[in-house]
Amino acid sequence: MGAMLSLTGIFGMAAYSVSRRLKELGIRVALGAQRKEALRATLGRAFKLLALGSAAGLVFGILASRVLAAIVYQATPRDPLVLAGVILAMAFLGLLATWVPAQRALSLDPSTLLREE
Repeated sequence: MGAMLSLTGIFGMAAYSVSRRLKELGIRVALGAQRKEALRATLGRAFKLLALGSAAGLVFGILASRVLAAIVYQATPRDPLVLAGVILAMAFLGLLATWVPAQRALSLDPSTLLREE
């Protein structure tokens, strides 16, 4: 449930972030940038935020290791496999949640993106 809640939040923030940058994406594409470059710019910002969030989550996960050991079956406190698995899974899901709105925005015509308010 926690993963679903965080994924929903990440998707919502990613969609909002992409909607705020529609004109920028439209200008980039209109000036000749490849869609791959515009997508990379959008995902690069999200990757930085996800890396910062993952680092904070890792610190809080280590601090809450006793609670984690009580919840997860056969997990020792500070189990690197569990912590790494959670961080990698959430980073992947976060990038996927960012990729979907960015891909949707880049599929539009650049003139439509420039007219958005």
